[in-house]
Amino acid sequence: MRTVLSIEELSIALPKGADRPHAVAGISMKIAEGEILCVVGESGSGKSMTANALMGLLPPGVTVDGGRAVFDGQDVLSLPETERQKLRGSRIAMIFQEPMTALNPLMRIGEQISEVFAAHGMYTQTEREKRALSLVTEVGLPDPAKIMRAYPFQLSGGQRQRAMIAMALALEPELLIADEPTTALDVTTQAQILDLILDLRTRRGMGVMFITHDFGVVAEIADKVIVMEKGIAVEQGTAAEVLENPQHPYTRRLLDAIPTGRLPEARALEPAPVLEIKGLRKVYRTGGGLFREAREVRAVDDVSLSIRRGEVLGLVGESGSGKSTLGRTVVRLVTPDAGQVLVGGTDLAALSEEELRRSRNKVQMVFQDPYASLNPRHRILRALTAGPVAMGKPKPDAEAKARELLEIVGLGAETADRFPHEFSGGQRQRIGIARALAMEPELIVADEAVSALDVSIQAQVLDLLRDLRSRLGLSILFITHDLRVAAQLCDRIAVMQKGRLVEIGAVHDIFLAPREGYTRDLLAAVPGADWAAENRTRGFA
Repeated sequence: MRTVLSIEELSIALPKGADRPHAVAGISMKIAEGEILCVVGESGSGKSMTANALMGLLPPGVTVDGGRAVFDGQDVLSLPETERQKLRGSRIAMIFQEPMTALNPLMRIGEQISEVFAAHGMYTQTEREKRALSLVTEVGLPDPAKIMRAYPFQLSGGQRQRAMIAMALALEPELLIADEPTTALDVTTQAQILDLILDLRTRRGMGVMFITHDFGVVAEIADKVIVMEKGIAVEQGTAAEVLENPQHPYTRRLLDAIPTGRLPEARALEPAPVLEIKGLRKVYRTGGGLFREAREVRAVDDVSLSIRRGEVLGLVGESGSGKSTLGRTVVRLVTPDAGQVLVGGTDLAALSEEELRRSRNKVQMVFQDPYASLNPRHRILRALTAGPVAMGKPKPDAEAKARELLEIVGLGAETADRFPHEFSGGQRQRIGIARALAMEPELIVADEAVSALDVSIQAQVLDLLRDLRSRLGLSILFITHDLRVAAQLCDRIAVMQKGRLVEIGAVHDIFLAPREGYTRDLLAAVPGADWAAENRTRGFA
């Protein structure tokens, strides 16, 4: 097969004062036409820097200081910017992890795809629109004519990612770079995007560089794999070689950290509920206008469930199923339209603002993005003590408790005087958990609390949550789109679809004998998972 891209001894220098001299240190790789190379590694391994160097998108102060990247006989790294612009989009295209930040929020989808042709001086306006519609159809978006007129915010995450792929394919590139394109997607949407990339690779014969930290995805699509650690390629080979017989300790460590389908042993729990949700409803309405029809979305539709002391209830479902709205309603970041949220016998849904302020300690939340939820100007000690002090706890006592909690979550009391930017993503998530515990809550709502973390860091945070559940009797509403994670941590699973609770039961019942077709579809979409095989020898299947 013809080689599409050959990277030879690529080195990318970081600015002075960085944690290491090079983001990428002398890596080499080749991608043939019709081949998918998965680049795997944790945050900071140099995966995205490699891709950004190829596209000329390196951040200020970061420079290529060695090596070549040969595409069609020429080193793209040494090309003038005007020549590289001709390659971008037309022959080398890129899709990004978060399409909402990559798409223009003020332009309709059809206009954004047509703009790709306009930027290269191609076709008439009518021809551009026709080709854009054809691309929208090719990537499997429903009702293409309607999608063409829609703005990014009107699409789901999976639909926005398909629109990004349509833009990337517009000029029929020979190389597609996909930077974590499925990380934030629910399992069924992720499966659809992976199938789409496989199909496009086959039909168009593109070479694909697929950047990911998920070995489940690697097992689904990769022809070859390169594993990166701190800018160095520690292992390369075919997908079968790397997955079945890894040679480097780092690769083995990453593979060992992947959540499996192995279900936990059932635990005895106290019968008394910590949380009772009864008939909860939340409806969002958008007003109609000259070009927009009025809409009503039942985000949470007559949901009832309970959580006992020390229990972890997993709340799963696709994007738009109402999971996060339900969690935010429990914490009263969203006010329900009807129903009760009883915590320790107090209906949080019925409290006034002043009464709610005095009851905030009952339920606390751990958010998906720990950096965005921490004030970058406040030291960690202040972040952990502000809530307790506001509730009347003496400051010395709050500070002593904060340092104790930092020890409990594995960071050490001495870290209290540091700022959020001085911690890694996993460490910041531990701080978020410590902040929630500082209020001594009866319940924690964890909303996608590990979805953005590398697999090894994710495993550490899950171990921490298990330990806190056992030691403190902590009750957790664990919201996730990752069913492999839910299988590891949860005692029971609640499945939501379009605002309704379609199934709830013990983790073994849901994963091994689901009643609903929707639940079976979710389980079947998880890359590389065989729930029955994982648990048959243990008497669960």
